[in-house]
Amino acid sequence: MTTPDNAPDKAADAPAEPTGIAAQDWAQASADPQYRAAVVDLLGALAYGELAAFERLAEDAKLAPTLADKAELAKMASAEFHHFEQLRDRLASIGEEPTGAMEPFVAAYEGFHKQTAPSDWLEGLVKAYVGDSIASDFYREVAARLDSDTRALVLGVLDDTGHATFAVEKVRAAIDADPRVGGRLALWARRLMGEALSQSQRVVAERDALSTMLVGGVADGFDLAEVGRMFSRITEAHTKRMAALGLAA
Repeated sequence: MTTPDNAPDKAADAPAEPTGIAAQDWAQASADPQYRAAVVDLLGALAYGELAAFERLAEDAKLAPTLADKAELAKMASAEFHHFEQLRDRLASIGEEPTGAMEPFVAAYEGFHKQTAPSDWLEGLVKAYVGDSIASDFYREVAARLDSDTRALVLGVLDDTGHATFAVEKVRAAIDADPRVGGRLALWARRLMGEALSQSQRVVAERDALSTMLVGGVADGFDLAEVGRMFSRITEAHTKRMAALGLAA
């Protein structure tokens, strides 16, 4: 998801003048079976993430304090499901079974959600904002190295559903009403950041094609040093988003 006007810029944008795979379309790039496998992994992970986001927002709506909040979250949940459908349809169109592509990432997502179950409405908002933003930053970093067709799809499904602005407004209002809330939510956000990065690194390490792309085994992939810099940029963006929420990093 993108961030509101008072939040930081995206961690990375697609290069202005793409070269290598980034300058190719899917038909050209997918001739490399290793690259194709990496993209299937990426789309599978992103598709399950969008499906999980839909489910989470639908659950969050049950905790919403007002009918207006319930309606807003329901609208966002609908947008997330539409993103999931786009990814599911793309996997099917390139001859991949969507469920099979998503299955390897279910355990990581479920593990993250099990470890970070919110205790109330505000923790749920912060979790969605922090978790979605970290995931969005990661996918935008990777998108810069993808073929033009896949890059356009990935960036398209990361379009803002409105949740970032909604979360910032609600959390800031809660802190203004009771400053003590800020300390609790800041600790919660730090925990979320640690768990999200840990799960992301674990997923990359366990998926050979995806990890090979990131460390440079596929043309135009990141090298190990760049992977480190990538996670540093994601961490810096998180710190700025914390400030947007009115929380100390």
